[in-house]
Amino acid sequence: MSETVIKYDPRGSYKVRVYDVTYRNDQDGAWPARIYQPEGTGPFPALLDVHGGAWNRGSYTNNERMDQALAASGLVVAAIEFRRAPQYAYPAQVADVNYGTRWLKAHAHDFNADPRSVGGLGASSGGHTLPLSAMRPHDPRYLAHPLPGAGDVDATLSYVLAAWPVLDAYARYLYAKEHGRPELVEATEAYFLTQEAMQEGSPQLVLERDEPVELPPTLIVIGTADDNVPLSIPERFVQAYRAAGGTVELELFPGMPHGFANRPSPESDRALELMKAFVARQLTGVKATV
Repeated sequence: MSETVIKYDPRGSYKVRVYDVTYRNDQDGAWPARIYQPEGTGPFPALLDVHGGAWNRGSYTNNERMDQALAASGLVVAAIEFRRAPQYAYPAQVADVNYGTRWLKAHAHDFNADPRSVGGLGASSGGHTLPLSAMRPHDPRYLAHPLPGAGDVDATLSYVLAAWPVLDAYARYLYAKEHGRPELVEATEAYFLTQEAMQEGSPQLVLERDEPVELPPTLIVIGTADDNVPLSIPERFVQAYRAAGGTVELELFPGMPHGFANRPSPESDRALELMKAFVARQLTGVKATV
């Protein structure tokens, strides 16, 4: 096996093959992943997509527009389904994402991808789950699902794309209570069960507690008209992440609502171009195995 510098051009244009696989099969059922695979020589960088839905709803097809666009630029995207509340409480989703990250690394060559260049995209509540897994990749609770034959594979990520992310579940819970959003209050309680768990599992508060964590380079995109995640949440996170030694960029989109990049618009196109450019910067000089 030889090495070469991985090539990712954010201006790339590829046909994309889309198909489903089962990435986990256990007592809770068969769990699908939708693969968006560029057709080309490769190996391509890989990206794990974690959808939103307030930890209770949503589907692995939620971010299809973003996944298609990112794959067409030369990224293998794996959008995974996972356990949701109210049937499964915290930290079930984080454990599923931790497993999904390890699975994608272990099976990258099956999709003409390279395991050294795996990043992640988390949207809304997925923008809580993915960063939390990436910050605590070795947490025993999140390693609940063993990956046969790949015990040396970890859940660290090369970078994180966080779209309108709930980076502080507890602060968003208080915001929802204060602003008359009972559906968000109920969804948060259904997943975390207690306010103590919201605080323990908050990426923001993890940083404020000075926990030893991984700090992958992170890009946050959010609209200024987002009534689901107040801007104070990503702004505080940026300050704390940088104070902890991490690299993070915050891109604000004037007048855009929650989830805007999953709908056609010039702002959505600009968000995707920023994501591609960010990925390219993180992968500069990364070695691929061929």
